[in-house]
Amino acid sequence: MTTTKYIFVTGGVTSSLGKGIIAASLAKLLQAQGYRTTIQKLDPYINVDPGTLNPYEHGECYVTDDGAETDLDLGHYERFLNVPTSQSNNVTTGRIYQSVIEKERRGEFLGKTVQVIPHITDEIKHRVQILGKSGDYDIVITEIGGTVGDIESLPYVEAVRQLKWELGESNAIVIHLTLIPYLSAAGELKTKPTQHSVKTLMESGVMADVLVCRTEHELPEDLRDKLAKFCNVRPEAVIQSIDASTIYDVPNLMLDQGLDTVVLKKLGLDSSEPDLTQWNQFLERHKNPIGEVTIGLIGKYVELQDSYKSILEAFIHAGAENEVKVHIESIHSEHLTSKNAAKKLKHLHGVLVAPGFGERGIEGKIEAVKYVREHNIPFLGICLGMQMAVIEYSRNVLGLKEANSTEMDETTAHPVIDLMASQKDIVDKGGTMRLGAWDCDIANDSIASEVYKSHTIKERHRHRYEFNNAYKSQIEEAGMKATGLNPETGLVEIIEIPSHNWFVGVQYHPEYKSTVANPHPLFVAFVKAALNFKTKNNSVSMAQN
Repeated sequence: MTTTKYIFVTGGVTSSLGKGIIAASLAKLLQAQGYRTTIQKLDPYINVDPGTLNPYEHGECYVTDDGAETDLDLGHYERFLNVPTSQSNNVTTGRIYQSVIEKERRGEFLGKTVQVIPHITDEIKHRVQILGKSGDYDIVITEIGGTVGDIESLPYVEAVRQLKWELGESNAIVIHLTLIPYLSAAGELKTKPTQHSVKTLMESGVMADVLVCRTEHELPEDLRDKLAKFCNVRPEAVIQSIDASTIYDVPNLMLDQGLDTVVLKKLGLDSSEPDLTQWNQFLERHKNPIGEVTIGLIGKYVELQDSYKSILEAFIHAGAENEVKVHIESIHSEHLTSKNAAKKLKHLHGVLVAPGFGERGIEGKIEAVKYVREHNIPFLGICLGMQMAVIEYSRNVLGLKEANSTEMDETTAHPVIDLMASQKDIVDKGGTMRLGAWDCDIANDSIASEVYKSHTIKERHRHRYEFNNAYKSQIEEAGMKATGLNPETGLVEIIEIPSHNWFVGVQYHPEYKSTVANPHPLFVAFVKAALNFKTKNNSVSMAQN
């Protein structure tokens, strides 16, 4: 196949219908038939990237190997496809306008008046086709954020209209995801919101080729026929997307509905039975666990689960690998104190202290680390969570009572965590952290070397502060070991306490690299340690009884 095919996924009626999951599920089905497939996200907000957005507002900020701070949907793309994404997979309005304005300042428009059409739409079309023109992919799926009719989305919809015209009907199609609400008072499903949504799309010059209808109830054939007639699509192109118990069911649900077959036919491509053997083996283990563990997630954004989306998904992958159900107990670090730590933590089989920024909830995280360290409960600290482990150890084992991070206290007497040297002259906050994949050398006879089965790894980062090596010898002499170092800078990437049952802190974000096909080994090992801890404690309790 020489011509890259493009699929655009738009949404209507309401946000949060699951365009990212539908796009990822379709991509999985196409990939499982041998097509080289990737997905990109067009976000209509003016931020250049989500790096400076509050997690309460936007959920987690996902980081790629090449250091792009992106929308959390890219995490879904990677988890489903097991293919790394990059800067090119996420485009924002902010980045589009920034690029156009920079070109105007350089005089690239030869004195012309710069306008939304053609200059902004041309830039969007260029960004959409970067992946397709790379020669690496047969099919590029592009998810457009927001809903049709939004002011912010209009330039993207217009760019799609132009691309469909320029590329031809067999090279570019539009899938429109919409809602079929059920009115309990009337006892029936309603199609009017979908009809109006499709009409709005058509008013922008774009006709949907496939309708994917989110619903809580089965769509009867007569309703599908009605939608087909009113929305100018074939009846077989009206696809039901019923609520699923897990997002990992969606590829199979879309396969049953024939979404991949309809799409490939419209693109003029051959279809075959997708090979979902590995995927379904994962689902079998996930849905039929033979054990269970409870792990505490200590963070300050626990009210919004999307803030820790990659961590939660990594636990699903690791749980399936260990054939256990991982129950996550979210604990707000602001409400955790020395007085209630035992009540909140003693029943847990493992504790993960989550990443984050700022001083709010920090003391609660430190109390959590102290409790699990003293009670031998398996511990995993990620980024800020690792830093809290270093501070707790410095305060309560080394006796450096004022130990802290200069992020929280610039005048601390013992800055065991300090601003990285490369960060000290940086003024701009966006896109300037230590980002992307960096090398780490792992020490022999460590938990990390046993977990990774390697002495050199590459993991993704997102931070400004680091372990202060001025305290390294003192901390190591007291029993906490630095078992992972960046070979170029000496930056401490991994800390462990060998005398503890299972105690690991990492400066990087392992959750970003966990996929269905390759559960992250650190999460797999942590869940296994939690299961062993539970089994051992149960054996002790039975012996005592």
